[in-house]
Amino acid sequence: MLMGLALGLGAGPGAGQPLPAASSGDGRRLERRWNELDRQIRALEQLLPAEAEPLKGDALASPPLPQQEMAPLPPQVTAPLPPLALPEAASLREGQPQALSLEQTLAIGFANSPSLQARREEVAAALAELQSQMGTYWPRLSAYAATGTDQASTSFFSPTGTGTLFAPSNPFFIPPGGRGSLNTNANGVATGLQLRYELLDFARTPKARAALASLRSGRLAYADALRRLQLSLSESYYLLQRADQLVRIREAVVRNDLLILQDSLDLKQAGLVPRLDVLRRQAIEADGQEQLIAALADQAIARRRLAALLNLPPQLTPAAGDPIRLQPRWPLDLETSLVASYRDNPELEALLATREALLQQKDAVAAGLLPKLSLFASAGASASNANSWNVRVADGGCCGATVATSLNTYGSDWSVGLAVSWLLFDAGTTRGQARALARRGAAVAQQYAAQRNDIRLRIEQAFFGHEASLARLVAARRGVKASLEAFRDARLRYQAGLSSELDLSNTQERLIASLVQRLEATVNVNVTYAQLLRELLPMPTDPEAPVPSRLQWTP
Repeated sequence: MLMGLALGLGAGPGAGQPLPAASSGDGRRLERRWNELDRQIRALEQLLPAEAEPLKGDALASPPLPQQEMAPLPPQVTAPLPPLALPEAASLREGQPQALSLEQTLAIGFANSPSLQARREEVAAALAELQSQMGTYWPRLSAYAATGTDQASTSFFSPTGTGTLFAPSNPFFIPPGGRGSLNTNANGVATGLQLRYELLDFARTPKARAALASLRSGRLAYADALRRLQLSLSESYYLLQRADQLVRIREAVVRNDLLILQDSLDLKQAGLVPRLDVLRRQAIEADGQEQLIAALADQAIARRRLAALLNLPPQLTPAAGDPIRLQPRWPLDLETSLVASYRDNPELEALLATREALLQQKDAVAAGLLPKLSLFASAGASASNANSWNVRVADGGCCGATVATSLNTYGSDWSVGLAVSWLLFDAGTTRGQARALARRGAAVAQQYAAQRNDIRLRIEQAFFGHEASLARLVAARRGVKASLEAFRDARLRYQAGLSSELDLSNTQERLIASLVQRLEATVNVNVTYAQLLRELLPMPTDPEAPVPSRLQWTP
């Protein structure tokens, strides 16, 4: 096809002199390599979809993975390690990457995320705290029982006796200086019921309302955590798609570089190009290899970043199974998006609920200075047994006639009454605590203002970025189309000796840059769409409710 080239224009041994003709074998080999190069260029072009409407269709669609790899994964395959477990060395060896769709990624992330599970536990704890506070409206009934034994040694001594009261024949007569001693063992048991009911407690209702506000704040924080996780998972998935596509582009470029380098070597042997062109192509091929290695490293990092977000088992590595599909244009204008982002925003509502909880806690603390009225009642029974032994008397005896060697006692009692308590002085401790809670509530109000401004900034950045990415995508598509045609023309001119290798290298670099720019614009469209969804996508506040995994905004 290009045998016997004669035009050099600086590419041959001398200007204006005929170039040495290549042999028949060299010409056929060159033609085969040029045909292979053309196939590689067409493969590069196939990484991009056919040109369609500027803002419709798939962009940078990559060949789909085998269908069996996209089958739903059993829950036991994606089950994470227990929270307090560490992986073993054998489990850290990575296996075959498992292809996941975006919807599968979201479903696994919502089920496995440790931070989201922590939010669920916090909601459950807040619910238990509310139930605890509601129990204070009911009386407290408790039962008690006690048993015990004791032993005592007792000594008696009467220096005056009882001679003036009793005659010596009387059993209660004690002579002066009379002595006596005995040992006693006593066993007793008591049981009963106690009831206490707070008739008047000004702190009870504020505490219950504070617990209710804390529960609402926890539920809203859970909904906001779902939005944040949706954005993190979407961004990581889109960036993994970008890394995969960059690897494909760099691989195709390296294959092209190798073919062009071999062509340059053959042309140099035929005397058609100078040594400088070969050296430059060798440097370009080495740079392409370096960029491919960097792209492979970025791909591995993107996979591990997504695996960490999904909390997958250590041996499981995710891969992006979906081709890159362009999200539609955001359906709302900027003003409508801002108004919709403020309405029922769980991030803002959670701050309001937190502020309400703090103010209710302030009221509960301040109520500690008010009186409390309580009703109490109790009823019980008791029994005891006392045994005395080793009774001894001296100096005429003392008290021995009044000692029972075995005595059983039974009894019962009950009581009911009202109790009033009123804290009169605590050196300002209670008022100081109330002021601190009020200040914390004021701080949350300022956080609300700051968060409101942050939401507006995030909406505006995502909206402007989305619009700019769509416009960049239109320009990038035109740039890719023109760069492909320019590269083909430059290659043919170089093969015909009408342009230098430098022109071919510059044209190839422009083609690669156009491919990457189109890829970046497409991924940015999807990322900014996910950022807008983060501010407006409705999410459930109940941890038991199902979480939507389809990322589309419907007004």
